[in-house]
Amino acid sequence: MKKLIALIIVIGFSFTVAWPAHARDTKHMLPIASAMQVSDAQEKLDGSIRFFFGKQKAPKVLAKLGSDISNRKTNAFGKSDEVACNWAFLSALIALEKRAQALGANAVVNIVSYYKRNEMSSPTEFECHAGGIMAGVALKGDFVKIGKK
Repeated sequence: MKKLIALIIVIGFSFTVAWPAHARDTKHMLPIASAMQVSDAQEKLDGSIRFFFGKQKAPKVLAKLGSDISNRKTNAFGKSDEVACNWAFLSALIALEKRAQALGANAVVNIVSYYKRNEMSSPTEFECHAGGIMAGVALKGDFVKIGKK
């Protein structure tokens, strides 16, 4: 009986040690346009700040006011990876919008994905990593005042 209990403890311990090594971390490249069309995005972003991704052409920059990184995670439990990633992306944009407003900027330019400090620049896609319980998006951008064009 003692051997059986010891065996159960050893097996149980090996599962708890091995579990984190098998955690899912799926990289997704998702369309920015789809994430921006979700009703939450239209309700939560106030439209006072314009966003330009990657090398997207922006109106003339009148003043650069700073740069920052927004790293947001969200609960992915019970959600599809796309839904969780879109929410994390929106949370990152909201943080960039609030920072831009605080600095007096009217745009964020050169926005790139910056997950684990790896830069990925695209005018059409963002990078998200999703696991069994969390999804995360990191964005980096420059806060600027741009002309009206």
